[in-house]
Amino acid sequence: MVNRQFVLAARPEGMLRESDFRLVESSLPPVRDGEMLVRARYLSVDPYMRGRMSAARSYAPSVEIGEVMTGGAVAEVVESCNAAFHSGDIVNFQMGWQEYAISNGAGVRKVDPSLAPISTALGILGMTGLTSYFGVVEVCAVKPGDTFVVSGAAGAVGSAAGQIAKIRGARVIGIAGGAAKIDYLRGELGFDDAIDYKVVPDIAAALRDACPDRIDAYFDNVGGTTTDAVIAHLNTFARIGICGQISQANDTAPSLGPRMYRHLLVARARAQGFLVWDFAPEHANALSELAGWIASGRLKYREDVMDGFESMPKALIGLFRGENIGKRVVRVA
Repeated sequence: MVNRQFVLAARPEGMLRESDFRLVESSLPPVRDGEMLVRARYLSVDPYMRGRMSAARSYAPSVEIGEVMTGGAVAEVVESCNAAFHSGDIVNFQMGWQEYAISNGAGVRKVDPSLAPISTALGILGMTGLTSYFGVVEVCAVKPGDTFVVSGAAGAVGSAAGQIAKIRGARVIGIAGGAAKIDYLRGELGFDDAIDYKVVPDIAAALRDACPDRIDAYFDNVGGTTTDAVIAHLNTFARIGICGQISQANDTAPSLGPRMYRHLLVARARAQGFLVWDFAPEHANALSELAGWIASGRLKYREDVMDGFESMPKALIGLFRGENIGKRVVRVA
């Protein structure tokens, strides 16, 4: 059986290019005892992948040149010699950018198709939703009456984080770029206010207008000048959860900006970076709560679906151009 894969062709410099990836074909070996063959149904594209393409030190190993690009998948078991899995099972794991894979079952989670569309295992009922949940509940420790600000608010993580903060009784302000995203936040998701960073002349002034009582909790997806403006408007004992720094992902040199530690000192604020895997023992309970909110209509989600395995590079590049609203996935089969 022939397997198509995208491998890393070059370390990107600046904005990603399609030439940073190479499509290759390989033959699959036979399935051995204890293993299973799976076929990708949906593949995920996420901002963290940009960091994994770099050789710089990070929280996870870099993808090497010629190695299959890393990434999550929802897949169907085609053939199984593993007693824990059966043909037809739907599973979720870090399969990488390929159409088929052979797995021994380690790190593989079964997906229940009756809960929601299977693609949600890559989004609101997967790593995305869990990241939002723990960032709001544990790191930002959002409580009733808080003023909560989230950047990258129309993305998969940001949109869920804002809704979870609303569920916990906060007043929620989203920062995003473009009229369609602002309408989505204010209309469909019910954010209390939203700021279009592409059109406001001064983000700091817009935050002062939207948050007259200052900011108690900030979910940071973007970094850069947006975060500088938020930090200057923090309340006493504010909490910052640092989830991503997408505005700087394609920088070719370290960005310089205001030195913001003075504001953290004055506000006695806490800023904490976090990863979803920090809370692994609590994932099952969190997924159950997320599924309940979806079933009751309290938590909404949107998927940005692109078709065809060949679309993987374009799908990832588009994230950094702000093309998506909600979770972007590629439908493979």
